[in-house]
Amino acid sequence: MTECAENSCEIADVQNSVDTRRIAINKVGIKDIRHPVRVKDRSDGEQHTIATFNMYVNLPHNFKGTHMSRFVEVLNSHEKEISVNSFKEMLTEMAERLEARSGHIEMKFPYFINKKAPISGVQSLLDYEITLTGEIHNGKPTMYIKAVVPVTSLCPCSKKISDRGAHNQRSHVTVQVRTSGFIWIEEIIELVERQASCELFGLLKRPDEKYVTERAYDNPKFVEDMVRDVAAILNKDERFSAYVVESENFESIHNHSAYALIERDKLKQE
Repeated sequence: MTECAENSCEIADVQNSVDTRRIAINKVGIKDIRHPVRVKDRSDGEQHTIATFNMYVNLPHNFKGTHMSRFVEVLNSHEKEISVNSFKEMLTEMAERLEARSGHIEMKFPYFINKKAPISGVQSLLDYEITLTGEIHNGKPTMYIKAVVPVTSLCPCSKKISDRGAHNQRSHVTVQVRTSGFIWIEEIIELVERQASCELFGLLKRPDEKYVTERAYDNPKFVEDMVRDVAAILNKDERFSAYVVESENFESIHNHSAYALIERDKLKQE
């Protein structure tokens, strides 16, 4: 039997070999890997869900490749329980394990809130798309939380010019915030829903349907109003140091969407 057959030969580490093209790579890693997680829930303590992860690091020009298996090892080492704090720890661990100066992790997952209908009080779950994003540069992590919040918007112009009714539509308001302290996911969602013509519910009885229809009619909002009203609240809240607010109205009388965006970094000069 040869020495190699007896596993005494060293296995080559191709990723660590030298690359002579002298071109650095900004992001290299794994994309769209799903993993079960537990996230903090304001009502029930924690919520079990499935998250999709993207995990990247930078690669200096002199290395041929990165060690892809280490990304999965980092993810599995956290044993399903991930909070904003542990997410930050995972980001730091990834950069250290991959010996990288910068790293990036995205964790996208459905988050469910049990909501009561406004009149009947019947309960139902409504899902929201949440993304935690972490970036680290030279040992300094930065965290972002993004929520896609479905709401109702009713057109002020349509209400003004029509003798009967006004057109309304479902809208997605997307808020990404950089926080300076702990904040519940529910707080971000509620902040957005309060600025809409009306919030959405999974289940409505007839009295509830009457309420939400009239509520939207009494509270018309252009897509511009939506982003400005949300931005005004974020401007006053010191827990948010930067934000991006987007609103997309899926128009009910057009075959296109209406869209608006506001972006601000409070730490930079206006």
